[in-house]
Amino acid sequence: MAVKIKLKRLGKIRAPHYRIIIADSRTRRDGRAIEEIGLYHPVQNPSRIEVDADRVAYWLGVGAQPTEPVLAILKKTGDWQKFKGEPAPAPLLQPEPKPDHSGLFEAVSAKAGDEPKGEAITQKTKKADKKDESDSSESTEG
Repeated sequence: MAVKIKLKRLGKIRAPHYRIIIADSRTRRDGRAIEEIGLYHPVQNPSRIEVDADRVAYWLGVGAQPTEPVLAILKKTGDWQKFKGEPAPAPLLQPEPKPDHSGLFEAVSAKAGDEPKGEAITQKTKKADKKDESDSSESTEG
């Protein structure tokens, strides 16, 4: 049985994400997998790549062949170079940490602390006022 390391597509039409899987070479692209060893989200900036290096090393050691897209991913993570005994590539880009919104809120509220605090809602108009306006508009027309 020939074993391949390939991508299993998930997600919506224009928002794909993939799982890196070990599967028999005769199975369909999204068919049954022997094992899932990683994730690949190409839409995020920078792309999110997570690979279980120990399992990749094991499967490459027992003869599993990566497909071309998976080979490119393994070269980016450095797992292919480690398997071949070559020098490691530059580290992957990591996304910037998201700002702490509670900290921003605290800073803005401290800055505006001496301003008067009024209600943030608009008062509703009373139904009687609306009736008076409609009555006055009818009398001016006639």
